[in-house]
Amino acid sequence: MKGLLDQRFENGGFILTKLEDLINWARLSSMFPMTFGIACCAIEFMSTGTTAYDMERFGMAPRASPRQTDVMIVAGTVTFKMAERIKRLYEQMAEPRYVVSMGSCSNCGGPYWQHGYHVVKGVDRIIPVDVYVPGCPPRPEALIGGFLKLQEKIRNESLVAPKAVEKLLAKEENVVV
Repeated sequence: MKGLLDQRFENGGFILTKLEDLINWARLSSMFPMTFGIACCAIEFMSTGTTAYDMERFGMAPRASPRQTDVMIVAGTVTFKMAERIKRLYEQMAEPRYVVSMGSCSNCGGPYWQHGYHVVKGVDRIIPVDVYVPGCPPRPEALIGGFLKLQEKIRNESLVAPKAVEKLLAKEENVVV
């Protein structure tokens, strides 16, 4: 009995693809999230890594150092005191980097920002957010849905950074012929 790949390679053994698609596939299949949690959403983030949900099937291996990660999952209430540390960790991450905002506290301040002076009204005021996961706290299924949305975003990215394209276009417009 032949397998799926054996049947595909009978007629010459070639697979055609673009280099950009191959690199994006490798990037979305090996995301490394930073392991830190701020509040109760962190418990749901931890349960996503258990055998019941198995975050590793998406190629995600949590890391503790920001220099080894490319996905920051902000899980919980962000205070002004914590905000500068989150920004510093974000800046230490390698490019390309992504941010998942998990839970209503990190999305918009949650129930705390109305009655407290110390809570940021959303982590997007500090760092750019790629995917928002709603809920208080969101279930592990919702976080997995956020991972799938992030994978879709990575799959559709171009290898040439948009900022680099804008700089090239700006240089071409300034050239006098």
